Amino acid sequence: MAAETVSDLRKAFRSGKTKDIEYRIEQLTALKKLINENVEALTNAVFKDLGKCKTESMLFEIDMLETEIEECLKNIYKWTAPDYVSKTLMYKPMTCYINKEPLGVVLIIGAWNFPINLTLMPLIGAIVAGNCAIVKPSEISPVTAHLLAEMVPKYLDQECYRVVCGGVKETTEILEERFDKIFYTGSGNVGKIAMTAAAKFLTPVVLELGGKNPAYVSDDADLEITANRIAWAKFTNCGQFCIAPDHIICSKVVQDKLANCLKESIESFYGTVVAKSPDYGRIVNERHFERIEALLEDNCEIFFGGLRDKDTLFFSPTILLNVSKDAKCMQDEIFGPILPIVTVESEEEALEFVNSRPKPLSLYLFTSSGERIRKWRNETSSGSFAANDCVIQGGLSTLPFGGVGPSGTGNYHGKFSFEAFTHQKSCLEAPLRLVEGANHRMRYPPYTERKLAWARWIIFGKGGSCNIL
Repeated sequence: MAAETVSDLRKAFRSGKTKDIEYRIEQLTALKKLINENVEALTNAVFKDLGKCKTESMLFEIDMLETEIEECLKNIYKWTAPDYVSKTLMYKPMTCYINKEPLGVVLIIGAWNFPINLTLMPLIGAIVAGNCAIVKPSEISPVTAHLLAEMVPKYLDQECYRVVCGGVKETTEILEERFDKIFYTGSGNVGKIAMTAAAKFLTPVVLELGGKNPAYVSDDADLEITANRIAWAKFTNCGQFCIAPDHIICSKVVQDKLANCLKESIESFYGTVVAKSPDYGRIVNERHFERIEALLEDNCEIFFGGLRDKDTLFFSPTILLNVSKDAKCMQDEIFGPILPIVTVESEEEALEFVNSRPKPLSLYLFTSSGERIRKWRNETSSGSFAANDCVIQGGLSTLPFGGVGPSGTGNYHGKFSFEAFTHQKSCLEAPLRLVEGANHRMRYPPYTERKLAWARWIIFGKGGSCNIL
């Protein structure tokens, strides 16, 4: 089945229809129509899968997608136009440019925590770049997955865009096929599987993974504002958010004050009985509930929260104090509503702690010092960096979204989505009938020192040099 689907899409791509700019505009417009006409159905599906309130779905799923499509429609002619490059003397009679061409047939494997956004956002990039695509929604958010499988064929051209549902078996079958790019969002473990499958065909990949995103809170930070911003970012979508702060690093003095501020922030957001809040989500399924629950070791110091109900998948916002750097919750990405606070003796110890661990998807810093912001930005490595706020850097389409090292490879959003699914082909057009003067003949054998000097000057410019393989 997978082989047949890929074969059909290759045939459609070879027809050239997706290369037509007007066709791409038509498909993007249709995708926007899908979203606009089915807001209630989409947000209800996400609520059934994750208990996510409509406001969160509108902000992080619907509105982000609409904005992305609008930006693509606004810029498609500029992005797809050839980029003409500067030239040295020898190349003056020639036309030299970069041509933007689609890669071909791409595979997009979506994630369950934002099941609309993380499935359709990369599809927007594939469409605007002129590709055919297979879209595989996550089976862990089944209601949304089946809704997308039902809706997409009603709005998009089925010859060029297919949705395939299923679990591990179906994903494994799809990964046996050759694609021109694989775009995967999810865990690092499955990312390794996708990358291994891609390596068989030397297929390029974009891996949007995760990591333990640290938030360092300096002694000079405004703790009330810091608490509001960290609590909102951490507990949105019940902590199931790849760029949410995973843990806080601060001094012991800051920890004692910040913990109380975080408690106040949580209660102001969700009330004193969080389970009754219409704005607080749920854990996606029992397996993930058990995984998160296992992070609460017998000896961990729960300052706030820790309430949970497996039957309803409710897990309250939970703050842990004085957490050891070797604690169970500090080993892997939490991806849930547990917020450990690790104390350090100095800022240098905090930097050393961050730099000694795998590069995170995002790194956060709270401080009043511009010098400290520059220091942390320059002395750490992460997919993104934000000072005095969390998460919102992922909503600006002019910033690339992606990880580094174990937190991912490649990026997207806005023009970066177009580039993720585009081959930038170097093109040169030389006049064939032009009489060959000295600037051409000097590159032909037999060589002399004089020819070498002229060649270096004409081809590379005065004082220039280059290696030609």
